Amino acid sequence: MTLRVGAHASIAGGVHNAVDEQREYEGNCGQIFSHSPQVWQNPNIGEEEAEQFREESAADDIGPWVIHSSYLVNLCTPKDDLRGKSIDSMQKEVDAADKLGIDYVNVHLGAHTGAGVEQGLSNAASALDELDIPEGVTVLVESDAGSGTKLGGDFEHLREVLAASSQTLEICLDTAHMFAAGYDLSTPAGVEETIAEFDDVVGLDRLACVHLNDSKHECGSNKDEHAHIGEGLIGEEGMKAFVNHDAIQDVPLVLETPTENGKSFAWNIDRVKELRK
Repeated sequence: MTLRVGAHASIAGGVHNAVDEQREYEGNCGQIFSHSPQVWQNPNIGEEEAEQFREESAADDIGPWVIHSSYLVNLCTPKDDLRGKSIDSMQKEVDAADKLGIDYVNVHLGAHTGAGVEQGLSNAASALDELDIPEGVTVLVESDAGSGTKLGGDFEHLREVLAASSQTLEICLDTAHMFAAGYDLSTPAGVEETIAEFDDVVGLDRLACVHLNDSKHECGSNKDEHAHIGEGLIGEEGMKAFVNHDAIQDVPLVLETPTENGKSFAWNIDRVKELRK
């Protein structure tokens, strides 16, 4: 089995540059933003650079790729204007993925901001149903750290959205988010229990991608701050058990680890390769 591990890459200077960056990291899959994630903005990707991205990714067998949606998207919101902007933004993301030959668009459910869990999940499912998703593109709902009124921290939230939506959706699990939401991944026993619970509640057949990140905060803290692989509170033992679990063998691992203390994405990718033995 080929280990698929890569990192989030920049599209500065053209989306094709993300492929060069992934080569530098020695990764073979990856993630991008199609535009600045802090603003409402349309992807501005030309035909020539899209073709170059597709060709270079294929030539070096780099994939799958994921587009991470804007941080402003809130599918759970009860506010009509924000809901409309979120749906519009997501439509542009899935269209950009189609143009680039990218398999996945990743999105957080967002926060219900007082509407309640049940209504928030219903809002998210119906918002996703508004999308015209091109053939060959799949929307991934990402697990969340669960702070405030944000939804997606509980596996049950993910199951309910997948069940309520008419779209064919899959899941991206984030190890740091799961840990922050109360799923203990710091020991082999904890990893086994967490993966078994996900399989029971959602189903491993719906798991398409993992954001592999260690955590700077304790299990159940609801605090989302990533650490280098094996150097956070999940730790080496937990990370090793996770990446070597049978259920994870064929799942692409995308890193969103920090660049600090002289360690970058390349260091973290190399660390994953060392642990996967």
